[in-house]
Amino acid sequence: MEEQTKYLLNENDIPRAWYNINADSPVAPEAVLNPMTNEPVTPDFLSVLFPMGLIEQEVSMDRYIDIPEEVREAYKLWRPTPLIRARRLEKALGTPAHIYFKYEGVSPSGSHKSNTAIPQAYYNKIAGTKAMTTETGAGQWGSALSMACQFYDMPLEVYMVRVSYDQKPYRRFLMETYGAEVNASPSPKTHYGQKLLADDASNPGSLGIAISEAVEMAATSNGVKKYGLGSVLHHVLLHQSVIGEEALKQMDMANEYPDVVIGCVGGGSNFAGIAFPFLRENLKNGQRTRLLAVEPDAAPSLT
Repeated sequence: MEEQTKYLLNENDIPRAWYNINADSPVAPEAVLNPMTNEPVTPDFLSVLFPMGLIEQEVSMDRYIDIPEEVREAYKLWRPTPLIRARRLEKALGTPAHIYFKYEGVSPSGSHKSNTAIPQAYYNKIAGTKAMTTETGAGQWGSALSMACQFYDMPLEVYMVRVSYDQKPYRRFLMETYGAEVNASPSPKTHYGQKLLADDASNPGSLGIAISEAVEMAATSNGVKKYGLGSVLHHVLLHQSVIGEEALKQMDMANEYPDVVIGCVGGGSNFAGIAFPFLRENLKNGQRTRLLAVEPDAAPSLT
C-alpha cells in the first residue's frame, strides 16, 4: 500500500474565522500600559499607529473573529498550506515517532508572515490609511507587508536593520519589486536615526532601532501613515491561528492526533499560529497535547 506524505485541504477549508485565545485562557490578559503615564492605553492612543479594526481585535474577548471575504480571497493564493509527513526524517532518526510539519513557505512572500500582513493591509485600506510604515530584520516581515500593501495599492516605507540591508540585498530587491521604499536603519529620514548616525556613522542598527524609526514616521504623519508590526501583538497572533486550524483538519485526514506540537518562537506569531488552536482543544475538549516552544539560545524571548 502506498504511503501518504502530503495532506492537502481545498480552498473551502480555509478557516472562516480567526481563533482568539483570550476567550479560553485561564489567565486574563494584562493591560498594555502607556509608557508615559503607566496607565492602560486607550483606543485613542493606539489609533495614532493602528486602524480601529485592528485595535478592536487587539482587545477582543470574542472566541472567533470572522475573516473578511476579501482576506480569504487573498489567502487562496497559497492557503491551505500542506501538512507533510517527514517519513525520511523519521527513518534517518530511527524513531518510531510520526513527524509532521506544516509548511508555510509556499506563500508568495516565502513565510507565515503573509497570514497577518494581508489583514493588516486590508484593515488599513478600508480605514482610509494612505500609507504604512514598518521595520524588518532579515526581511521576511518586510517582504510580506510589501506584497500586501501592493495588493491594496498602498505605499510602504520599510526600515531594515542596516547589517541585514547590506548582507541581504536580494530580500531588499524583493521588497522593492513589490513597490516598497526600503531604508537602511538607522536612517537620516528620522530624528532618532539622525541622532544615532551623528554618534556613530557606521551604526549597524538593530530591530529595536528600526521599530523606533517606523513608529516615529507613522506617529508624526498627522494620521496619513499607520504602522504595521509582524509579531508580538495580539491581533498578529490571532491572524496566525489559520495555521493551527488547518493543521487540526489535516491531522484528522491522517487519522492521528499529536502528542507534541513544536514551534520556534521569537516574537511569538509562528508558535501561536500552530499552537493556540491545539491549546484550545486542551482547554475546552480534554486533549493533552504538549506544546513546546523552541527559542534561540543567542536571543531567548521567553526565558
